[in-house]
Amino acid sequence: MAWHGSARLGALRFTERLRGRECRAEEEAPLVFPFPSSGSAAGYGDLACEGASCCCWPTAIKPSAMSKRKAKESGGANGECISQAQKILRERFCHHCAAGRLFGIEHQYRHLLDLLKRTTVHGESNSALIIGPRGSGKTALLNCVLKELKEMKQVRGNLLEVRLNGLLQTNDKVALKEITRQLNLENVVGDKVFGSFAENLAFLLEALRKGDRTSSCPVLFILDEFDLFVHHKNQTLLYNLFDISQSAQTPVTVIGLTCRQDILELLEKRVKSRFSHRQIYLMNSFDFKQYIKIFKEQLALPADFPDKSFAQKWNTNVQHLSEDKTVQDVLQNLFHHSKDLRTLHLFLMLALSNVTVHHPLITASDLHEASKQYRTDSRANIVHGLSVLEICLIIAMKHLNDVYEGEPFNFQMVYNEFQKFIQRKAHCMYNFEKPVVMKAFEHLLQLELVKPIERPNIRAQREYLLMKLLLDSTQIMDALQVYPNCPVDVKQWAASSLSWL
Repeated sequence: MAWHGSARLGALRFTERLRGRECRAEEEAPLVFPFPSSGSAAGYGDLACEGASCCCWPTAIKPSAMSKRKAKESGGANGECISQAQKILRERFCHHCAAGRLFGIEHQYRHLLDLLKRTTVHGESNSALIIGPRGSGKTALLNCVLKELKEMKQVRGNLLEVRLNGLLQTNDKVALKEITRQLNLENVVGDKVFGSFAENLAFLLEALRKGDRTSSCPVLFILDEFDLFVHHKNQTLLYNLFDISQSAQTPVTVIGLTCRQDILELLEKRVKSRFSHRQIYLMNSFDFKQYIKIFKEQLALPADFPDKSFAQKWNTNVQHLSEDKTVQDVLQNLFHHSKDLRTLHLFLMLALSNVTVHHPLITASDLHEASKQYRTDSRANIVHGLSVLEICLIIAMKHLNDVYEGEPFNFQMVYNEFQKFIQRKAHCMYNFEKPVVMKAFEHLLQLELVKPIERPNIRAQREYLLMKLLLDSTQIMDALQVYPNCPVDVKQWAASSLSWL
């Protein structure tokens, strides 16, 4: 008990010493007021009022809280505008929808519009082919004409469209089922089509021939990848479609889209005799000034965008970009590389992916970076991950291409070239055994950097199968420049002349 009392007394003395230190610190410390006062009496009067001091603190905090709230609300609204803009533009780029008017194909536009008007308004049957390279705007032209037609009172709701694609409908039987399904004929239940090919064809032809040119609903057949339908057996579908476009009572028009200029030579004589020989050519004839206008119209937001102020800022920025010299240089390089509008859409899609809440507008640097990404060579990137042995095999193939002017080669020829290099530079390169070199060669074949010319035969030896290199000299040299830790002798061998061979 005595020990407990003494311990308690010591604790009390220690507490008193602490209190004394705190009192001295309070006496020595200066008074700091959290708010200003005009005079000493007034200042102390304000301090005396506890309610006044309490009501002064929220007034200092309110502006910052309100500014944060406003910034959050504006950021949320800006984020919604950006997401809406990206959705509109991505749909335009992915579906290759033409915004604004079409450039350089006004004559073809009028020709196709007049042709389809005669079918939809006057009940005439026709056929035509739209021919042009990929990305020249064949589908965009047709869609623009159909859009204008459907806005006319005589055509609205009075045109049946049947769309076929040679990549999907690989034979006449599949194509005929798709036609009957889209026309919703009597032998269609749900998504299933009943009956044989002959029965479906006879039923379709009878239905079209029994119509009336004045009262029947016109039917438009659109055949995308038309050249693939030519390879169907006996060209039965094409023959019957062209035949009913001449003899059926129902107004029928057949429009084919193809990128082959020799398409008429592929048609059989009986099919060619029933074709009207109307051909509409698209050759991307617009110049660079029109290309700049296409760039602006494809990237601009529509007039009915919900947030008018954001749309105005966006479109003004697009106008400034089109006038920027660096952007024009990037677009000119793209224009000379390809006039394909799909190329432009992919380029703009890459630039659009950089737009965020903190980066709400596309800049010139975004377009420059997008052009770099677009020009990135996928095969050259594969070369960066190859081993030194595989790089040496590619260089040997490059020299063989130079010597034999692009003629095909086999593994044995490549191995002999590699052995010549090893004999000249034996001090810096390890001499791999032939099975190891063969394994590296097969890896290049799997990566599709090398392509066999002929189909592999069981009897033929692998070493003597003819191959072709899918890389050109520029791609190889560019890849070697950035290849990590590439031996100097290998680079010199790739850049060397052919005098030593």
